[in-house]
Amino acid sequence: MGEKLVVVGQGYVGLPLAMRAVDAGFDVVGVDVDEWRVKRLNAAESYVEDVADETLSAAHRSGRYLASTDYADAEGFDVCVITVPTPLREGVPDLGHIGSAGGSIAPLLRPGATVILESTTYPGTTEEYLRPLLEEGSGLCTPEDFFLGYSPERIDPGNPHWHLENTPKVVSGIDQASLRKVAEFYGRIVRDVVCVSSLQVAELCKLLENTFRHVNIALVNELSIFAQQLGIDVWEAIDAASTKPFGYLRFTPGPGVGGHCLPIDPSYLSWKVKRALGHNFRFVELANDINDHMPDHVVHRLILALNRQGRPLRDSRVLLLGLAYKANAGDCRESPAIEVARSLVKLGADVRAADPHVDAHLAPPGIELVEATERELSEADAVVVLTDHDRFDYEQVQRVSPFVFDTRRRCRGPNVEHL
Repeated sequence: MGEKLVVVGQGYVGLPLAMRAVDAGFDVVGVDVDEWRVKRLNAAESYVEDVADETLSAAHRSGRYLASTDYADAEGFDVCVITVPTPLREGVPDLGHIGSAGGSIAPLLRPGATVILESTTYPGTTEEYLRPLLEEGSGLCTPEDFFLGYSPERIDPGNPHWHLENTPKVVSGIDQASLRKVAEFYGRIVRDVVCVSSLQVAELCKLLENTFRHVNIALVNELSIFAQQLGIDVWEAIDAASTKPFGYLRFTPGPGVGGHCLPIDPSYLSWKVKRALGHNFRFVELANDINDHMPDHVVHRLILALNRQGRPLRDSRVLLLGLAYKANAGDCRESPAIEVARSLVKLGADVRAADPHVDAHLAPPGIELVEATERELSEADAVVVLTDHDRFDYEQVQRVSPFVFDTRRRCRGPNVEHL
């Protein structure tokens, strides 16, 4: 038998890791508390865009993959990677899933085994929160008895160019021996491993990456609001600025931010700074305020656009294109499109939504999930592009729709208004 790997959490981060590890020769147990997920995985039915059904089937045929809700199946592991969610609860980091995973894995921990946390969190979590759980539950100590590390996930669902194997992996350990073990493990999974000096540096690295994106998206979102009021095409200005080969990175406006990272991760950093240093992280707080209000801005712009056509929003038929938080993925967590949909329903619009990547049960109450057919497009008073999936036929959208409010700039034409 090969080395046994346990991946706790079989979502957008854990499942691709589990599949790649099978290819690398590990015997993999994917533990998830969601019975619906486990049932689908063991039937070789994937719910993650980056993992095909055939990939799951091949993993099962190899005899080296099992999905389970029972931590007993994790017994005897050599490496355990924890990839569970870290949400916010009323603005405060909720480490409950990490605590549950750590507490469940601890009794199974053996001398010489390695535990790695991948969940995004504030600096200090691995050493100050996870380490005591593992030591108390196992009776072992790190670094003397087992290895402990942190490696931030860099999964970008739906990205056709960058995936787990070819994205450099930042790794860390509680000491040099742990760092070597963690680097050795990921060296079998990915092409490039980037070692850093401490757990805290690796934890901060992830928050820096996402905070960087968050504040720059907020910048262009606020700029788009003011540019529209000034009568300037912000998209043309962004295109022009993007021709500069140095000192500029392209970010574009949208209806807000979503997913498991941007609406949450910067707030973990802000919370840590406030708690440890007593200071407000003003950039993060300002970015949160701007991005959180973008769904309201989209609704306001749509109301104004319909008013110019002599139509009230109430009882108007509105077709939303996209409910996921990003293109070519089905993840609706914290999606600004969902917030737009809920607001429109509350204001009395007849709202329908089309999203080829999203399961029907994820649609908000009061919203019918439909296909973006020519009839649906032509019968809508307004079509709102919220998520720019490549599977939408944008030429057809702009050709047959009476009016299009496009927050992603995928359509052109006299009947199209951009964010």
